[in-house]
Amino acid sequence: MFTLLLCPDAHAEVEDVDSVAAVTDTVSGHSSTRWIKQLIDNGFHINEPGVDYPRFPRFALNVYNWGDRVFNSYDPEYVVSTGKNWKAQAKTFNWMQNYSFFFPHREQVRISSDFYADVGGYVSFMAVSVGYMFNANELLAHNHSKRTNFNLNFTCSRFTIDYTRQTIDGGARLTHVGEIFKDTEVSIPFNGLKTDQKSLMGFYIFNHRRYSHAAAYCYSKYQLKDAGSWVVGFNYLNRNTTIDFTGLDPELFKPIPDMQMNYHFHYSDYMAIGGYAHSWALKPRVWLLNLTSLLGLGYKQSKGDSSDGSRNMLALQGRLMGSVVYNHRGLFVALNIKGYAPFFFNGKYTMINTVLSAEATVGLRF
Repeated sequence: MFTLLLCPDAHAEVEDVDSVAAVTDTVSGHSSTRWIKQLIDNGFHINEPGVDYPRFPRFALNVYNWGDRVFNSYDPEYVVSTGKNWKAQAKTFNWMQNYSFFFPHREQVRISSDFYADVGGYVSFMAVSVGYMFNANELLAHNHSKRTNFNLNFTCSRFTIDYTRQTIDGGARLTHVGEIFKDTEVSIPFNGLKTDQKSLMGFYIFNHRRYSHAAAYCYSKYQLKDAGSWVVGFNYLNRNTTIDFTGLDPELFKPIPDMQMNYHFHYSDYMAIGGYAHSWALKPRVWLLNLTSLLGLGYKQSKGDSSDGSRNMLALQGRLMGSVVYNHRGLFVALNIKGYAPFFFNGKYTMINTVLSAEATVGLRF
């Protein structure tokens, strides 16, 4: 699994110096590389007086500082920077998907994917985090399916944008067949699940001066006082999923006369989302608790190769996020739990796909 996180720090220092080392300030006549050594010596505090920037790096710094003031400023009574430029993090990311079919006569079929685990580490300099996550299922010889997970996130004071793509091929279990409230739990290996799911979600934070989403999910800020904010945004979801029951004993499904043996869901959702996010500073700079809830409503476009054919439908989704963060000097420990559940309705059944994840992080700021 590969993840890239972009979580800028207000009043902090970040600059790309990869390609400008050879730039020479023809007006001042100063060395074109002296400023790089000065940044290294002062710990990459790019706004510290005394750094002898050539013309182009100075221009780039001014542009960055303008963007930082406009898009990443806070009320210092509520939110402050951690004061550190670097983070080293060890993470474990665990996720799974569930598919539940509800039929008219209180019948249900439920499928759960394997529980997937990734472990790895990241090194971050201000806004950019780069790292790699290993497939722990393979390390433990519990690899029953092919799967991938990719995430890209950008968070600043005013908004957050998140892109996720997950694929699964096999490695699931049939866990319920029959009436919803009857004791018909089963655990049958099921390799008929194949899905490719993409989600692009973003929202604007109205109370962005006092509420910091980055404090709870990027660990680049301290939330000093309790604060919350209404949020509004968008969610684009594309799913191409096949659920094929033909490899299982047909006798299992006799209690559900309306059930098909093969389903193909291929559709795109275009939704407006809105909700509320709140952080509790249980002990400022030490304990932080966050809860964010969102509801999405919009338009579902079912593709022609779907089981239901090409149709225009209602799109509905619920999303919930929670975070607990503990800070002790440069050390921080965090647990993030996220879940969302898109709905699929037609006259014969309702299908709910639940995507759940839990991420545990231990890190050091320096």
